[in-house]
Amino acid sequence: MSDGIASNPALSSAAPARPAARTKMLLEAPILPTLLRLSAPNVLNLAAIAGLITFDGLFLGRLGPDALAGVSLVFPFVMFVQHVAASGVGGAVSSAIARALGAGARERANDLAGHAFALALGMALLISGAMLAAGPLVYRAMGGRGAVLQSALDYSSVALGGAVSICVLNILANVVRGTGNMAYPAAVLVASVLGHVVLSPMLIFGWGPLPALGPAGAGWGLVVSFGVGSAALFFHLRSERSVVRLRFGAPPLQWDLYKEFFRVGIPGMINVGINNLTVVVLTGVAGHLGRDAAIGYAMGARLEYIVIPLAFGFGTALVAMVGTNWGAKQERRARAIAWTGAATVAAACGAVGVFFALFPSLWMGLFTREAEVIRVGALYLRIAGPMYALSGLGMAVYFAMQGFGGVVPAVLANALRLVVAAGGALAALSWLDAGPFGVFAAIACGFVLYGAVNACLLARR
Repeated sequence: MSDGIASNPALSSAAPARPAARTKMLLEAPILPTLLRLSAPNVLNLAAIAGLITFDGLFLGRLGPDALAGVSLVFPFVMFVQHVAASGVGGAVSSAIARALGAGARERANDLAGHAFALALGMALLISGAMLAAGPLVYRAMGGRGAVLQSALDYSSVALGGAVSICVLNILANVVRGTGNMAYPAAVLVASVLGHVVLSPMLIFGWGPLPALGPAGAGWGLVVSFGVGSAALFFHLRSERSVVRLRFGAPPLQWDLYKEFFRVGIPGMINVGINNLTVVVLTGVAGHLGRDAAIGYAMGARLEYIVIPLAFGFGTALVAMVGTNWGAKQERRARAIAWTGAATVAAACGAVGVFFALFPSLWMGLFTREAEVIRVGALYLRIAGPMYALSGLGMAVYFAMQGFGGVVPAVLANALRLVVAAGGALAALSWLDAGPFGVFAAIACGFVLYGAVNACLLARR
């Protein structure tokens, strides 16, 4: 099938349609105030993801170090699914819908929404099948044994077996974000995480007639609460309140619409995979320094899962703003939005990293009281934390590239970061005998390179 709006006369006739007020704002309003306004609800997303990360650690930490270590093996994969659906494929969905609305093609945007829902279901089926089959082998390869491995399997079988709730929640949220509406999906995500925070301890430790499920209880808390949030977004997109409507049956599934997602979404999935593979590989490297060092790094690196949603909060606004202006042929404004967003995200992520580099015990004390674990985690935060500014800049450029509709160069920059961080960490451990300091210095160098290369890519755009 041919690609683009011009291939369909019905869509071409829709092109002169008057833009909705929200679309008009993206095309004409001052850049920085609009970026901050759109990003503000996504700060709630940051609080929600922080709650998911922090409270799971708090609850599971009470079950002992084996349970915490076991779930730490699975956690990068749960975050992989979250980030693939939210910023990988989800960002492609948001970008495609924003560009369609920017071009005045409302019917195409409606069709894209239906295809996005089908894509979420297919993704979930593949992810659940793969992790249920391969999970035991993967967690053993990461060092899981005995009670640690059993905790990992208990949590994984529920959280990743029910990946449909994570995929549908995040992809439908991005359908709504593509219209410029950041408030409603943010509210749904916050409510879902609050439900998780309330439900999980009841299922982990048991409450009334509910049995104590241990690590599996955290998985059930996630699946149930995110499932309810998915239903809320589904019915919103079926209602007349939504700028884009979720429809079924007409038209049938079309390859040219999926191409809109895949040309940005597949590189986006690879990018998310690189982010999480980096944590998985480096957790394995740290594991050779001993259990306490592995847990210390894993708990310290959880701060990266706070910084990534912070970048995502601004990044989703960047995707909508850049995509809408690029679709409307306002290239100069789209580039100005990208640079404004990159500077803003770098400042925000850098502030978080510097704060916890100065006060690492505030973060590590949330998860453990073991002195050696805290020492290793604090060392990681002091070395890598200040470099989060350059990591944030790189992530912002990646989101801007989603809006432009081409992210491959930014993904390659992230792959280079993985090579430098993982290769440098292995060299520091195996050849230089530099211990944790050398491993964490290699990670920091990876952040520096990632930010610098992405800045050059945007300058050449």
